[in-house]
Amino acid sequence: MAATTSSDIAEWLVDGARSAQRPEQVLEQICEKLVAGGLPLWRTGVFIRTLHPDVMGRSFIWRPGAGVVVASAGFDILESDTYRTSPIATIYETGQPVRHRIFRGEGLNRSPFLGELRDEGATDYIGFPLHFTDGSFHAATCSTKQEGGFTDKNIEMLASIMPALARVAEIRALRRVTTNLLDTYVGSRAGERILAGQIRRGSADALHAVIWLSDMRGFTSLSDRVSSQAVVNVLNRYFDCQVPPIAKHGGEVLKFMGDGLLAIFPVSGAGDDTADVYARVLAAARETRANVEALNKAQGPWSTDRIRFGIALHVGEVLYGNIGGGNRLDFTCIGPAVNLAARIEKVAGKLGRTVVASAEFAQHLPDEWEHIGEYALAGFSARQTVLGLRDETESLAAAKSA
Repeated sequence: MAATTSSDIAEWLVDGARSAQRPEQVLEQICEKLVAGGLPLWRTGVFIRTLHPDVMGRSFIWRPGAGVVVASAGFDILESDTYRTSPIATIYETGQPVRHRIFRGEGLNRSPFLGELRDEGATDYIGFPLHFTDGSFHAATCSTKQEGGFTDKNIEMLASIMPALARVAEIRALRRVTTNLLDTYVGSRAGERILAGQIRRGSADALHAVIWLSDMRGFTSLSDRVSSQAVVNVLNRYFDCQVPPIAKHGGEVLKFMGDGLLAIFPVSGAGDDTADVYARVLAAARETRANVEALNKAQGPWSTDRIRFGIALHVGEVLYGNIGGGNRLDFTCIGPAVNLAARIEKVAGKLGRTVVASAEFAQHLPDEWEHIGEYALAGFSARQTVLGLRDETESLAAAKSA
């Protein structure tokens, strides 16, 4: 292996570590180069905090012959004894390097983690802060099984590459944060298009897709009766019933509109795959309905704020792209198909239905649907056929006769 000195490794990092496409490959190649240069590494970890609503950060752990294991940690880890007693917590608290000569028993009385390393044969542990240009810092740690621990030369070699590692880690971390934020706020498909450069206003593509439009009923009344924070809590629980099933079955949430939600499921038109899309959409709708029912039961029969909602399903052509004014754009979908889905959902509310569909959608799963009626909808010259799920018809009939 060509790069075996710390200066060679630092130069490779400054050049962008271009032979490593993924972050874990960066760490793996660094460790391999260090070992080839004579450094007795046994375990190396890099810990990067991130900007994500559910994930506090990620860890990358390398061991010789085992590659790199990547893991994510939630915010609850910050309250755990495992984290609080770890050397990593000390690095984050002080921003300074830490060292524990395990063979001398250093740190073992405070950190169970160091005791675990000792039980595996580790003799020394050293951690470095990785300083990012925004003033934040993260961490890199190294352990060895070498008798007597790391030498001064070993530590000098590790310390010399940390500034360059921090720059590469920051670039890769910023790229991931950008992707996370786009996924969180505009959706993964839209995020991919934005990162690919599709950011000019008016730039849009025609897309054949199933449109999912849902709306909570009685939201205005609820907002008038309870506190703003309570409304937010209800909305979050309600959307938790929908978003996971939509994502699980291949859809993408494009927009939250107060108590409304707009999602799409792209339809490729490629044979059996097309039929599968409609089945997955209906499965997501039924899972959402079951989730809301479970949520209402968990609130108890005494609750006056039981969630009622409707989902409208339609399929058609939409324009998918950038719409807005000035320097404020929204990546979303528009078109008559979206408008029709919104109008059909209003019919569902009047009929007390939870899931309704247009004839264009229902024809792909004819055994699941039954004709409800023909309706004049605002903005459409012709009356539109609306269909409802057969199992809901049976439930409504049973409720009326009870």
